[in-house]
Amino acid sequence: MSVILPPRGRGTGSNPLNRFAPTTSVALDDGWFQEVPPSRATEVRLETAKSIITRNQSPDLPFDRSVNPYRGCEHGCIYCYARPSHAYWDLSPGLDFETRLIAKTNAVALLEQQLSRPGYQCAPINLGSNTDPYQPIEREHRLTRQTLEVLLRYRHPLTIVTKGSLVLRDLDLLTQLAEQKLVKVLISLTTLDDELKRTLEPRAAAPSARLRAIRVLRENRVPVGVLCSPMIPMINDMELESLLEAARDAGARQASYMLLRLPREVAPLFEEWLEAHYPQRAAHVMSIIRQCRGGEVYDSRFGYRFRGQGPFAELLAQRFAVALRKLGLDRRMDQELDRSRFCPPGGQMALL
Repeated sequence: MSVILPPRGRGTGSNPLNRFAPTTSVALDDGWFQEVPPSRATEVRLETAKSIITRNQSPDLPFDRSVNPYRGCEHGCIYCYARPSHAYWDLSPGLDFETRLIAKTNAVALLEQQLSRPGYQCAPINLGSNTDPYQPIEREHRLTRQTLEVLLRYRHPLTIVTKGSLVLRDLDLLTQLAEQKLVKVLISLTTLDDELKRTLEPRAAAPSARLRAIRVLRENRVPVGVLCSPMIPMINDMELESLLEAARDAGARQASYMLLRLPREVAPLFEEWLEAHYPQRAAHVMSIIRQCRGGEVYDSRFGYRFRGQGPFAELLAQRFAVALRKLGLDRRMDQELDRSRFCPPGGQMALL
């Protein structure tokens, strides 16, 4: 397998055609070799979306609806299971996914419309199910903050999953939501190794910044937990106990984990990353992944896709359970979110 170095600050240098593309082109070496690849700027396309609340019926997820203000993610995590979704916009799941982003400019207006529909049943909305709501472009576009403002105004419960320290910018809103039992935050923590983070998640917050986010949220009484995801065999799985302990010490009270997922175009991108950064163990890593996925690189079945199967997956689950008991962590947040406070747009707010 040929190794393609990524541009500076990016997760991959490959930009394969999406699976819906009608034609195929092949890049050929013209002899002008560049040892250091050039950088590539982030482009943001503004989109008027048709809907904003996405529904799911997955028994593996603790929520049945989500809001994603952005398509694509500048964090550039090489393992991101959301990469294949970029193909629906005639963009590559490779470099395009992390450099050619889409912002849903009418997200807030749509959210208010959908919350006010007759028959809407309130249940927690998740932010961060597909792409990170606190990726770098949120500093400029502020769509996540505007979403929080709407949910606070109508007292709608929500959960947040992020690896962005920018979440602390919205501490004023999160504390108000927490006072009314309307929010839970999960900080995604993949490694404590800064060098591994640099190649695995190039534009995500540093491990120390994520631990600080946990600490500050806890100090401000915002329910916060840690998501150790993904656990990658022979790459970061040996850190599982250390990740949980560091998160507990920072203030996390709940924890979860997921095994690496490699759907569709993610698998060849990840294998390319392995060959570039861990060539001596690449074959071994992929062998264990296949053992966990019934001989394939991915298993999409409910009940298996997040945990896997086989000896390695079972051992990882046992290690996680033992660490939870030892550290006094829980699989669920102590505080349940309050649905009773919800008042839809145009409705009568409760006096108490």
